[in-house]
Amino acid sequence: MESITSSESTRLIATALAIGIGGMAPALAIGWLAAKAMEAIGRNPEASGKVQSAMILGMAFAEAIAIYALVIALIIKFIA
Repeated sequence: MESITSSESTRLIATALAIGIGGMAPALAIGWLAAKAMEAIGRNPEASGKVQSAMILGMAFAEAIAIYALVIALIIKFIA
């Protein structure tokens, strides 16, 4: 059985934190965006097209942050 060195364990913990925290915040943001968009559509159904397109754009930006966190986690794991 191989032992894990201190630098390797630090790298693995940093990877886990990067993807954990970097995935949690965009997930909360996407949920909040969807809830507020549904609330806005419920209050003003005529504006559903504008609200939906703005919601999808906001969700795409939030998802991009999660992808950046994944890239950083992979860099930490395989390159650093």
